[in-house]
Amino acid sequence: MKRVVIIGGGIAGLSTAYSLVEHARLKGVKDLRITIIEKSASLGGNIKTENINGFLVEGGPDCFLSEKPWAMELIKRLGLEASLLPTRKPRGKTFVYHKGKLRLLPEGVILMVPTRILPLATSSLISVSGKIRMALEFFIPRRKEKTDESLGDFVRRRLGREALDKIAEPLVAGVHAGDPETMSVRASFPKFVELEENHGSLIRGMLARMKQMKAHTLPGAKSGITMFMTLRRGLIELVSAIVSKLEGVEIKTNAGAKEVLEKKGSYEVLIDGGPSIEADSVVIAAPAYVASELVKAMDKELSEKLLAIPYVSTATVSIGYKRKDIIHPLDGFGFIVPKIEKRKLMAATWSSIKWEGRAPGDSVLIRCFIGGAKNEELVSLSDKDMTDAARSELKEIMGIDAEPVFVRIFRWIKAMPQYTIGHETRVSKIEELAGKHSGLYLTGSAFRGIGISDTVREGEVTAKKVLNYLGH
Repeated sequence: MKRVVIIGGGIAGLSTAYSLVEHARLKGVKDLRITIIEKSASLGGNIKTENINGFLVEGGPDCFLSEKPWAMELIKRLGLEASLLPTRKPRGKTFVYHKGKLRLLPEGVILMVPTRILPLATSSLISVSGKIRMALEFFIPRRKEKTDESLGDFVRRRLGREALDKIAEPLVAGVHAGDPETMSVRASFPKFVELEENHGSLIRGMLARMKQMKAHTLPGAKSGITMFMTLRRGLIELVSAIVSKLEGVEIKTNAGAKEVLEKKGSYEVLIDGGPSIEADSVVIAAPAYVASELVKAMDKELSEKLLAIPYVSTATVSIGYKRKDIIHPLDGFGFIVPKIEKRKLMAATWSSIKWEGRAPGDSVLIRCFIGGAKNEELVSLSDKDMTDAARSELKEIMGIDAEPVFVRIFRWIKAMPQYTIGHETRVSKIEELAGKHSGLYLTGSAFRGIGISDTVREGEVTAKKVLNYLGH
């Protein structure tokens, strides 16, 4: 009997376990024993869904990108296809807070790249000189050097400073909680680099991609391209469905791994307050700094390299209101806030407008994002102070001066890995060092993709490596 221990019960560990079970069944493998160790009381990691008096609240991620197929494919294999939920519109309006007003992000701007002239030309967000500079991107030659570059330098070079300050930076802060001046464009947004290298222009490349994507309509979408997808009862559905399929898998919650020790041809996983576990293969599906502590006694150099991947803290503040108490038309999916505005919010999603079934019919659910690279200290505020800060921001930005129906805060301490310049080189070195320990594998959002879909992909790849190592 071969034993695999997976440290971490988030989506990385769960998708790895599910792939192990799935492939073992397909190959007729009978001698495989899998154990998941999770230090908290529940599985799912950053995926937290709660139903509060008819409000469906997501504490962590609330969706996944549809253009990355791995999450969608997993959902289909789990039999959850009927639960897929697209946004109410293929592309809802997004606003940018600038100089005291919510200004519409020009229609046709896709992940900071303009694809339509008229909406950009008439936008009040970008100055005339900024619009001209963005349009000139079509004629700027591709970069010859293949070295890494910060996202900030990349956007300034291709689209200009205004595009960075008013569009790219707040979009990045809302998704990655990062700082464009330190983020690696190759690691964080490889598609942008590909567009430049393959098409010589982001605009030209994005237009070509749009033509290809229009040929594929996603399930549940009536028309157009739906970029974001979720599940009707929240992303916890994905977690529950995976767990229900883990037949024969031993799951230990409230069990924190302390250390991984290497023996001749096997491993010993030390458990805090419990007996150690012998394993033929170990998968560490935990944050890089946690993995660093686990392997420190076994490989000091690997431990140090893992510790070099930085993390930032964030918080979400979900607030429910009665619709009659809000004067704002809520004619979009939410807003982002550039750093130059010096506000406490990074962004806010009008969740019940973006997704069906997120609030009772007479109510509205708004989710605020606080912290990240630019305001990480705000995450340590007390519940009252954080609530007051979020409500004050919504009052100034949206004119909301009503008493909320409820407030729910989720803090994510050092939960967002940052792909800083040189990230790909660091990860390659980490993989090289880990490869010296046969049967030891690292997976999760710290390495080659932060979103749910990328994490699912890495879990599947890791599972195949484990089975190959064990001779299956």
